[in-house]
Amino acid sequence: MLTAVDRYMARLIAVPLLSSLFIAAMLLVLDRMRRLFDFVATEGGPVSVVWRMLANLLPEYLGLGIPIGLMLGILLAFRKLALSSELDIFRGVGLSYTRLLKVPYMYALVLAVLNLGIVGYLQPWTKYQYERLRFELRSGALGASIKVGEFTKLSDDFTVRIEKSEDEGRKLSGIFIRMAAKDKQSLAATAARGQFLATDDPDTIILRLSDGVLIHDAPNFKQPRILSFSSHDLPIDLPKMEAFRGRGDGDVELSLHELFNAGLKRSAQPIERARAWANFNYRVVEVAMMFLLPLAAVAFAIPPKRSTSALGVFLSIVFIVTYHKINQYAQSVGSLGKVDPFIALWGPFLLAAAFIWWIYYQTAYVPGGQPIGAVERLFARATRAMMALVRRIGGGKPAEQG
Repeated sequence: MLTAVDRYMARLIAVPLLSSLFIAAMLLVLDRMRRLFDFVATEGGPVSVVWRMLANLLPEYLGLGIPIGLMLGILLAFRKLALSSELDIFRGVGLSYTRLLKVPYMYALVLAVLNLGIVGYLQPWTKYQYERLRFELRSGALGASIKVGEFTKLSDDFTVRIEKSEDEGRKLSGIFIRMAAKDKQSLAATAARGQFLATDDPDTIILRLSDGVLIHDAPNFKQPRILSFSSHDLPIDLPKMEAFRGRGDGDVELSLHELFNAGLKRSAQPIERARAWANFNYRVVEVAMMFLLPLAAVAFAIPPKRSTSALGVFLSIVFIVTYHKINQYAQSVGSLGKVDPFIALWGPFLLAAAFIWWIYYQTAYVPGGQPIGAVERLFARATRAMMALVRRIGGGKPAEQG
């Protein structure tokens, strides 16, 4: 049963948590968006492919964005309580830090289950779909094989050139087509406008030409036959494209239970089992860390008395991102088989857990304990020294003019 204090804590955490999650995800998406636009433009694909690719990348970004959002949501809520002296009131009436962590751990439990579903099952599937879109874009399956302003050979006997494309390839203008038929016959056509239409046959499309001229030539013709038309449908056989590979080419596309089975598969090569176990432990340890983040958030949130420094916010972000990068490196080392994947991933986790428990214990149970106070004092001394150096340089005598 939630008390009034629990409901108050839930409201305090919800807004910064959702805001941090949204901002973190958007920053990661914006970082990739420009590169995707460049890639799609280079391959000549439609703009809509960028949004589909970003949608498939979003679960990967949420895998890091959710822990950051959880950390900052709890941290900013406790920081607000500390700066407004409400935290002192709660502790004065008998509510300890451990009791106040009831609601944060409810958030942590829900978000950990959600993150486990994302990194364990949704992310492998969207990663496969992302690679499939890249393959289709490069192979021309998304309509990127016909590039504007260039002569494109769809087959040995079919060449097309389009001057202008609008509405993501739905409206074409300035069209030239040349086809080689049997018995050394040839067919050429120009049209002011055109449009691609689908058919019941997935290997054939219709190019509907409007306001053009058709030129038919053959060895037995004295002169080419010319025909003007207002509308003409031209069937086009799509080029044969290699089928995309099946899912699972690489451990990143396997779900958690598939990785577990691959790690137990005795018939597989040792390096393959090492990669499977490294990826499995990497995903599990990333989710397990979320249950320690509420403790770390409280320790980073409480500034020293008579201080409003936001150094703890900065340190919390540095901590979680650094731990994430260490896990990525540990996964790479474990996948090579040089270090046991279990030791490579769970070793840093145990060290981080010990550090988090220590700073939380100092904050919650040691009178006057301020684990980030020493860091803040060191930072303040470094800032004062830097400002003094700047004033000394700025206050120096100007050089005499010769």
